[in-house]
Amino acid sequence: MSWNAATLWWAAAGLLVLAELATGTFYLLMLALGLVGAAVAAHAGLGLSAQLLLAALVGGGAVMAWRQRRQRSAAPLAPSANPDLQLDVGGRVVVDQWTADARSTVNYRGSAWGARAADGVALSTGPHVIVAVEGNVLVLAPASAHS
Repeated sequence: MSWNAATLWWAAAGLLVLAELATGTFYLLMLALGLVGAAVAAHAGLGLSAQLLLAALVGGGAVMAWRQRRQRSAAPLAPSANPDLQLDVGGRVVVDQWTADARSTVNYRGSAWGARAADGVALSTGPHVIVAVEGNVLVLAPASAHS
């Protein structure tokens, strides 16, 4: 059984896809796209140098495009401040007083919770918003800053 160039490119692309599934490295899929481009070039009858050039351009271009996209996207939220993980984030409480170490006790969902002021927030009494949950401590910021 003899394999032509296109078959070799397709097999190599398949191996990269399998490696991506095993490792979870999305960049391997981008490189596999480059190998698919080389396979298409082989089907079109282009020479080996054109196939290699196309593999490098398509795979490298896909990797650079993916990297640019990831750099432009917002940094993920910390789990303690992610409203998809912490359903209390965004909840509202009223702070009656703060201690000297920027801590308080607030009533939330029918019970008393320990609370602390978010970093860099001036201490004030009144309505506050939960911006994170650290264990059983609510991290608060003034509601006026989150309206």
